[in-house]
Amino acid sequence: MKKLSVLYFLLIIFFVSCSRSEAHLVVAGSTSVQPYIELLAEEFELLNPGSGIDIQGGGSSAGITAAETGAADIGMSSRWLKRTEEYLWSIEIARDGLAVIVNPANPILDLTLEQVRSIYSAEITNWSQLGGRQARIHIIAREEGSGTRSAFEEMVMNEEYRITPRAIVQNSNGAVRQLVAGDPNSIGFISLGLVDQTVKAVKLGGIEATSENVMNGSYALFRPFLFVSKSIPPAGLAMEFIEFILSPDGKRLMANEGLVP
Repeated sequence: MKKLSVLYFLLIIFFVSCSRSEAHLVVAGSTSVQPYIELLAEEFELLNPGSGIDIQGGGSSAGITAAETGAADIGMSSRWLKRTEEYLWSIEIARDGLAVIVNPANPILDLTLEQVRSIYSAEITNWSQLGGRQARIHIIAREEGSGTRSAFEEMVMNEEYRITPRAIVQNSNGAVRQLVAGDPNSIGFISLGLVDQTVKAVKLGGIEATSENVMNGSYALFRPFLFVSKSIPPAGLAMEFIEFILSPDGKRLMANEGLVP
């Protein structure tokens, strides 16, 4: 089923790319990276009339596969490449903190990594076990293949633990945020740059989830935002877009959105 969904995604990208002019760029992959690249693409297109950038989601694994097959000019990933993928060209364009979020009405302000791990492995099932109110914890997680989930599993769950199958699975950071915003008893994890007033990022071991703490290394959870390409290195419009992202203007835009360029 997973293979079929990835194949369907690649077919969509293929037909979109075939219908575009030579001055068009197809970028596909991580839904964590997607909103930031959409913003950067808008600015790039204003500065480069006649160019067009088509941005698709689908998840990190789908984006890497799209880059491998040439269905996309650039793949977006919010996880490091696996050993079998390291033959591809890649560049880290930014770093993003991973925020553990709860509803603003939840009195919990601070958790340890061990407590988060115990929640997601269903060893802790009630907020009262953490000093909160008497209420069952509703666990929200990302889908398999998501770079956000891969980063969370690597940094929080380690190899010894697995996210409980009772978790409610969502296919984007925005969907996770929306569920947590509407449920006082829920917990989720999303890109730090996507935290807004509708949810609350808890401290981890007393350290706030901020870009500054990601930069200075005191906040434990962060992951890379990568661009991946089959071309070594990319050329033409793809390289022009990458150079813009890594320019002072591109870095300023990413920093304004909460990323660490």
